[in-house]
Formats: sequence, structure tokens, C-alpha cells
Amino acid sequence: MRDHLLGTGTGYSVLDIVNAFERVNGVKIPYVIGPRRPGDTAASWADPSKAKTLLNWQAEKTLDDMCRDSWRWQSANPNGYRG
Repeated sequence: MRDHLLGTGTGYSVLDIVNAFERVNGVKIPYVIGPRRPGDTAASWADPSKAKTLLNWQAEKTLDDMCRDSWRWQSANPNGYRG
């Protein structure tokens, strides 16, 4: 099985995401910085150039937008999807 990802073309570290999430949502996330686990990749991000070329589509949301939207959804749906 192959995963197909679509993104902004910008990579973020886990700490970048934690800091953005805390900043935009006013929520403190406890974390511990530890060693990389076996199998963890050093870097990974999606290249959006094919979507731009074929579909004339590009991401418009920022990391702050994504963190804000995900917390808004989770807060409104604490048990996830029901169905």
C-alpha cells in the first residue's frame, strides 16, 4: 500500500508543531525531548508541485491555521467521529 500525501512543501519539526499549537490555542502541551526511535525518519514532507501542475491547486493554510483548526475540531468532538 502506498500513501499519497499532499502538503505545503514546507517541513516542520515536532517541536515547531508543538510550539505553534501552544501559541495559537493557549494550551500547554507537556513533552519530553528524547532520542529518535528506531525507524523514525530525520525529515519528511510532501512535495505539492504535481498538484499545482495538474490541478492548479496549492495549500493556503498556515501551520498556525492547521493547529487552530485541529484543536477547534477536537474540542467540539472529544470522542472523535461517531457513526
